[in-house]
Amino acid sequence: MDLNTVLDVRDARRHEAWRPGDAWLGGGTYLFSEPQPHLRRLVDLSRMGWEPLQTLPDGSVEIAATCTIAQLSRFGRTLDAGAAPLIEQCCRAFLASFKIWNMATVGGNLCNALPAGPMISLTAALDGVCLLQAQDGSLRRVKAADFVTGAGRKDLAEGELLRSVTIPARSLACRTAFMQVSLYGLGRSGALVIGTLDPLDGSLAVTITAATTRPFRLWFALPPDRLRLRRAIESAVGDSDWFDDIHGLPEWRRHMAFHLAEQIRRELTLDGVR
Repeated sequence: MDLNTVLDVRDARRHEAWRPGDAWLGGGTYLFSEPQPHLRRLVDLSRMGWEPLQTLPDGSVEIAATCTIAQLSRFGRTLDAGAAPLIEQCCRAFLASFKIWNMATVGGNLCNALPAGPMISLTAALDGVCLLQAQDGSLRRVKAADFVTGAGRKDLAEGELLRSVTIPARSLACRTAFMQVSLYGLGRSGALVIGTLDPLDGSLAVTITAATTRPFRLWFALPPDRLRLRRAIESAVGDSDWFDDIHGLPEWRRHMAFHLAEQIRRELTLDGVR
């Protein structure tokens, strides 16, 4: 897609005042996929030199916003951690070609804030923390589960930048379960539910995405029974929170979210081995 309203592309290393019509350019797979008539200038992040993935001294992993899906997938396949399989499962949830995998970025998927964004699913389920940088250089942190506030909406101020997402070491040690459903064989996710079981204290977290307009991460000190899990979802997710588009009606998404969440619960708890 030619963006014929864009008049300039500048290097993000040269700090200039943010102005109306500016947009951050990561991989560009969304920006160049459809008309963007409101844009006048792109601020290119590709030369920032950020390390795509870093294992920090405390065992947590920092994922740069410019890390591509291909880079994340390769890292996940070599990671020695309980949650490692979940990384590849979420990368595969893109159902995208290798060309997209090599250009699309983790940060771009988060900032698009689409309900079916699998990097949203991954980072919210693993209790990730987003690092945000304002135009004046100040930093703030927000939970990945809270970063996306609705379909296409995120917690970003004008000109603010998503710098990275950090996954805690404790989350990486969790045992995980992944369930996804689409209306079509190669369709966008209609419901995607992830469970994480903490080996240290036995707590369970169930994260619902794709079926809802934003992520919902439900945490239980002890794994719940079927009825308690269902009540927790009903209490957290309101009627208006179930997403409605061509890829699934809210009623169907709700039904599948409950169904997949129960499968997740059984897979990760003693109920599943009785």
